[in-house]
Order: sequence, then structure tokens, then C-alpha cells
Amino acid sequence: MDGMSVLIPTYNYCCVELVRELHEQLILIGLDFEIIVADDGSTDKDTLQENNAINLMTHCVFIPREQNIGRASIRNFLSQQARYERLLYLDSDAKICRKDFVSTYLKYDSPIIDGGVTIDYNDSMKHNLRYHYEFANKGNHTANRRQSRPYQHFRTTNFMIKRTIMIEHPFDERYRYYGYEDVAFGKVLHENNIPILHIDNPIWMEGLEDNYHFIEKTEEGLRTLYEFHEELQDYSRLLLTINSLPCPAIWLIRLWHRLFGTWERRQLTGNHPWLSLFNIYKIGYYLNYSKEE
Repeated sequence: MDGMSVLIPTYNYCCVELVRELHEQLILIGLDFEIIVADDGSTDKDTLQENNAINLMTHCVFIPREQNIGRASIRNFLSQQARYERLLYLDSDAKICRKDFVSTYLKYDSPIIDGGVTIDYNDSMKHNLRYHYEFANKGNHTANRRQSRPYQHFRTTNFMIKRTIMIEHPFDERYRYYGYEDVAFGKVLHENNIPILHIDNPIWMEGLEDNYHFIEKTEEGLRTLYEFHEELQDYSRLLLTINSLPCPAIWLIRLWHRLFGTWERRQLTGNHPWLSLFNIYKIGYYLNYSKEE
């Protein structure tokens, strides 16, 4: 069926403005469409109430779910609800930064198209670690850079995929907690020779969490990475980095983290985080967690 299903998983985040912008673009294009927002067990009642406004827009539906089923499962649920063959997945904290965002996707005919993300310098975010991390990696967000390793650079933030592919190759629902479900999905696509086309059709990253919650999510992601490290050896940049380190360096980083990990965490969650320290902290946290398990 010709048309587009825009699928947005959300958790404790109001995405009414995102839906409104997408709705306006789709109406102007004249394409048959639906926008489905699925809430993954949000605990913030005010946000749930605000997102109910999505139901007032034509061809739009907000589906609240009582239980949190995880980032992989909620995306599979959305694909099962969709009626069109084109599926456009967006994170709920995305911000559309161009008026031809949807129409740009329609110019390409590829099984999977990754539009990418972007972030612009904002002086008000100078104390935000996530912001500095993404800004420092801005060069990796270009289509050319992502296409150089298309499966390793795949992200679930902003991509279009054929529904038949999603149904045949759903996200791995073992990835119940934060992190790496997109890396695992990229591996599945690679193993099944399903091409990914990376284009420059980015969304802006909005709603960046504060430093404390960013570190908490990072640690959760590192625990997820360890759980599936044998499967993700050639797809995780962090694992590739760790595997390239000589044994003395691994021993020193592990010892450093044991001695100074608490201090590192305090610094990273404060108002003046060091990005270079963050990279060391991730390796140290992973190495010590892997040894304890």
C-alpha cells in the first residue's frame, strides 16, 4: 500500500510539536500517511496527558502502554501496528530542522535509509556532557562518513525502512535495557546482505539529559554491551578500542578506575565535565564490570 507510517516510540517525553510538524509536511505532500506514537510505560502522568493531544490530529494516534517493554520491543510493536510499507522511525525528542524533511526521504528508493542527526553549538549547553560528546563527534554524523561503515554507523534515531524487512528481521528483544539494540540490528542487516543508504537528512537532537542521567544511561549501556559483547565484537567501537589495547594498558586503566572511579563520576556529573575523562571512564567502567561478572 502506497503511503507512509511514521512511528515514534516515547517515554516520559512530550512529542506533540514533533508530530505537528510531521503532520503539516505530510499534508502538504499529499501522501497517504499515519503517525503512530507508542508510549512505553511512562511514569509522568502530565506527559501522558499532554501527548493525548496527538489523537486530535487527523491520521494520528497516541497509544499509551502500561508496562515498559524496552526500546527494541516497542519498535517491533510499532511496526506491527503500521499499515503502510514505508516506515519512518523517529525518536520522540527529535526536532525537524528542514521543511523538506519528509519529501527528502521520498526521493530515495532503498530498503533502509538512515537520515542521521546533527547538533549545533549552543552556548547555553556548555555544561552538558551529552552535548559536548555529540558535538565532538559531529564529523562522524555526515552521510559520507556513515556510509564508509554503513552497518556500524546505523542509529535508530531517524531512519526509514520497508515494513516487510522489519517484520522479517525485527529488533532483538533480548535488548531489554538501554543501549546497543541499534548495533545488533545493524549486524543482522549486514548478515542478511540488506543494504543501508546513509543520506544527509538529519534531525536536531533535543531534550538532552543532564549529566547525572547521561552517566547513568552510559553505565546501563555498558552493562548491556558486556552482556552481548561476544556478538558485537566487530560492531562496537568501544570493543574495537579495548581489543586494540595492550595488556599493560588494560591493567592500568582498570586499576585507575578502581582507585579514582568515584572521583571521575563526580567530575563527569558536575558542571564542568571533561570529555576526555568521559572516554577513559567508559573503558574503565566496562573493564571492571566485565571482571566482576
